[in-house]
Amino acid sequence: MPKLSRRAAAALIAVSALFPGAAFAADALKEIRIDWATYNPVSMVLKQKGLLEKEFAKDGISIVWVQSAGSNKALEFLNAGSIDLGSTAGSAALVAKINGNPIKSIYVYSRPEWTALVTGKDSKITSVADLKGKRVAVTRGTDPHIFLVRALLGAGLTEKDITPVLLQHADGKTALIRGDVDAWAGLDPMMAQAEVEDGAKLFYRKADANTWGILNVREQFLKDYPDIVRRVLATYEEARKYSLANYDELKKTFIAVTKLPDSVVDKQLKERTELTHSRIGAPQRESILAAGLALQQAGVIDAKTDVKAALDSLIDDQVPLPTN
Repeated sequence: MPKLSRRAAAALIAVSALFPGAAFAADALKEIRIDWATYNPVSMVLKQKGLLEKEFAKDGISIVWVQSAGSNKALEFLNAGSIDLGSTAGSAALVAKINGNPIKSIYVYSRPEWTALVTGKDSKITSVADLKGKRVAVTRGTDPHIFLVRALLGAGLTEKDITPVLLQHADGKTALIRGDVDAWAGLDPMMAQAEVEDGAKLFYRKADANTWGILNVREQFLKDYPDIVRRVLATYEEARKYSLANYDELKKTFIAVTKLPDSVVDKQLKERTELTHSRIGAPQRESILAAGLALQQAGVIDAKTDVKAALDSLIDDQVPLPTN
């Protein structure tokens, strides 16, 4: 018996040496840290209904919710390891990946037209060319920022031709209404609110230049807990399908969180948000790649960067989703 015990012990040591921590990785997980955002309506339903809490209760895993005020904040949180999954625009995730943020894009939560270039109700600005020499509020590292750069490029301008005023989205809206800036690279629901309540004008819109709403995960978290990530996505799918089938409940949840009036919420959710997609496929890849190449042309991404290779490294479409 002692001889057999020594062999068993040796075998256990050998397995541990080959796969350090593998047998205990899942047991170590005590919480999942995930963001919610007003630009991601599905996340608000997911949180309000407690679906993740129900899914992981039997495992003793708690859910920690963190609000992201923009893609830039979600990406900062992911890079710092303070959240495990975060929602951003696809183009913002690509730029972050190129800049060394260790993330994977794994899911589509919406196809939005969540950004446009906005000016005040009495402004004489009617085109992108009119922005030359003007003060423009913008949140760097977000889809509205990338949208602005691409719009300027299309008008033969660059950021050097304007005065960027760096503000988080809500503060950009306030600055526009106060007249502190001439224009704003807007984001819903603040953009819809400015439009409905303050008469702000969306003077430049281009729906297909809005990149998709994408859920990202820290690479290490995906590597350590692939089944956990699969279950998170399955639960996200439940919330997305519920949101799609129950608009009144989606709207009720949105209003409860944002305190915005019906007309503002309808403008964002009914007119500018599509929730019929979930898998990252060719349309999403093409949209994000086009944004990346435009940013490279504008000098935001280094000319030596292989944008397509970076996109391939960013997207992980192998995490399975429910088929029904």
